[in-house]
Amino acid sequence: MRGHSREAMSGAKVIDPSNSMEQTFSECEEISVSSQAAACAMQALAPARFETHPFQPRTFLSNGHLQTIAGNFLPRANALPQSVPELVEVSPASDSQMASHVLCECHWHPAALRADRPTVVLVHGLEGSSESQYIVGNANKMWRAGANIIRMNMRNCGGTERLSPTLYHSGLSCDVGAVLRHFVEREALKSVALAGYSMGGNLVLKLAGELGADASSSLRAVVAVSPSIDLGPTADLLHRRANRLYERRFLRRMVKRFRLKASLFPRAYNPRLVAGVRSLREYDERITALYSGFASADDYYFRASAARVVDRIHVPTLVLHALDDPFVLLTPQTRTALQANPFITFLESEHGGHCAFLATPGRGNGDDGYWAETTLLRFILDHA
Repeated sequence: MRGHSREAMSGAKVIDPSNSMEQTFSECEEISVSSQAAACAMQALAPARFETHPFQPRTFLSNGHLQTIAGNFLPRANALPQSVPELVEVSPASDSQMASHVLCECHWHPAALRADRPTVVLVHGLEGSSESQYIVGNANKMWRAGANIIRMNMRNCGGTERLSPTLYHSGLSCDVGAVLRHFVEREALKSVALAGYSMGGNLVLKLAGELGADASSSLRAVVAVSPSIDLGPTADLLHRRANRLYERRFLRRMVKRFRLKASLFPRAYNPRLVAGVRSLREYDERITALYSGFASADDYYFRASAARVVDRIHVPTLVLHALDDPFVLLTPQTRTALQANPFITFLESEHGGHCAFLATPGRGNGDDGYWAETTLLRFILDHA
């Protein structure tokens, strides 16, 4: 298990956003600027070191592919109370476009206790939803620990294609920010944490980096599990022969969703454009870039990747990554940035796969063997 360094980082690139970008992305994009003075200030304000417990894979599950597959398909018990569905506006209507909303499945403690309890916003990955098994697993643990739970669906996910005229993508950190602000203001929440898996991990890290030192005092912690924060290298890794089954599974769902979107908004989308798409990069070149205001897939990957703003994160943050993750890759530059930020605890294990981290369940102690979920819970409660 590799921990994080407390050396400060400086010298990030400055991004000059194009005026031609659509509101759905440009309202989310921030300029990354760091300095030696800011780095010194970060060192002085850095939180206490988080006590880590090494990950040991479950017997017969030391292979990254086996971890990934088992973690995705193992059934999960769900004892959550009935959720309260709430729509949150994430992008206002304009003269030419209706407003965009996301669906949040909320589990609240009684009103008299709500504001003082920690609240966790859980954000799923690519083609997931508020019903994804890791979202349900984390929500149950958090609820039992006394937290309020907000299971957020990204735009178009969880059966909400009609609620937004736009597509969803990895750059829409502003949607997470809109959900955060909505509930903090309405419920006067004092302690909120953001936790995202895979694509959701990119979104919460990107938001934290964009907020920087201006993050609300109510935002106490951020956690990213297997975050896809280097989007270009990850898309290319996903297209390798060993990962084609994963890529095809994603693409089938993405193409199906796009065709449904085109049927709901026929004047906005051309369903023929997805014919013959054979890779995630090709989909992003033909669809994501075109309809979300990017010049190309490479432009999208660069501008939407949290990697370029993690040096600005100013909130206690936990990042979990496995070296045997089949299709999420961290570049050496990103790894250095994560290790250099004193607000980030970066845990990188030899095993764990993608969004899995299945350990041997404990005997008689209530540990179900979902190491990432247990670690996430401890980190959030430590900073609540």
